[in-house]
Amino acid sequence: MPFIQSIVLAAVQGITEFLPISSSAHLILVPKITGWPDQGLAMDVAVHIGTLLAVMLYFWRELFSYVAAAWHMPKRLSAGRPLETEFKTVLKLILATLPVVVAGFAVNEYIDNKMMRGLEVIGWATLVFGALLFIADRISMTIRRLEHITYFGAFVIGMFQVLALIPGTSRAGITMTAARLLGVERQDAARFSMILSIPVIIAAGTLKGWELYQSQNLVLIKDAMTVGVLAFLFALVAISLLMVWLKRASFTPFVVYRMLLGAVLLYVAYGMPGLNLL
Repeated sequence: MPFIQSIVLAAVQGITEFLPISSSAHLILVPKITGWPDQGLAMDVAVHIGTLLAVMLYFWRELFSYVAAAWHMPKRLSAGRPLETEFKTVLKLILATLPVVVAGFAVNEYIDNKMMRGLEVIGWATLVFGALLFIADRISMTIRRLEHITYFGAFVIGMFQVLALIPGTSRAGITMTAARLLGVERQDAARFSMILSIPVIIAAGTLKGWELYQSQNLVLIKDAMTVGVLAFLFALVAISLLMVWLKRASFTPFVVYRMLLGAVLLYVAYGMPGLNLL
């Protein structure tokens, strides 16, 4: 893979993974717009692993507290003490992850992947779920912190996350939308969404990473490592800027971007069929 393609791919994934604008849609569009051959699943997984390490580094304190709470949970239960808030959050994260695991298996088995990656699907998903994010952000009161999310609320967020299997939806965007509808403040909605991405990325990365290792393709492995490191750096910057932004501002700029991108994609798909993007 040319180095410039590695940089573009890593930048696209690293910047868009945790912003509510759909990383999968942008990864699909990169080869369509540039004319480069599709980077393949191995590169997709490499950039996802890079972003996984970035989010784990950024939220290392929270993750450490969750692991510690899980470690001490048996002792607390045997002593008749209530569950710690951190362990309750772990349970909520598990509950929110289960729907997409089940749905992801079903989609992989029974849905035509080529059809799902069509430009029309990406365009409509970009528009519709961007509008839903705007509505949720505007009408919802900001009254809850992350620890106030109930088990039912976590399951609702998990059900919304299933929609992220549609390219263009944005996993980050749809989970933040659900959290905002539940009244969770913007920063904590983003925090829960990003931490929730960890088990999903681990599951996908482990499976495809093993396939990459078994291929014994040293050139491919080297390219994947390069892209992964670059994606890690871009993602770390993107996460930091997003959390600072959400202290004082709304999701509106991301919605505007989605509206413009979705409109362009649909115009190309329906109004300019001769353009070589399909």
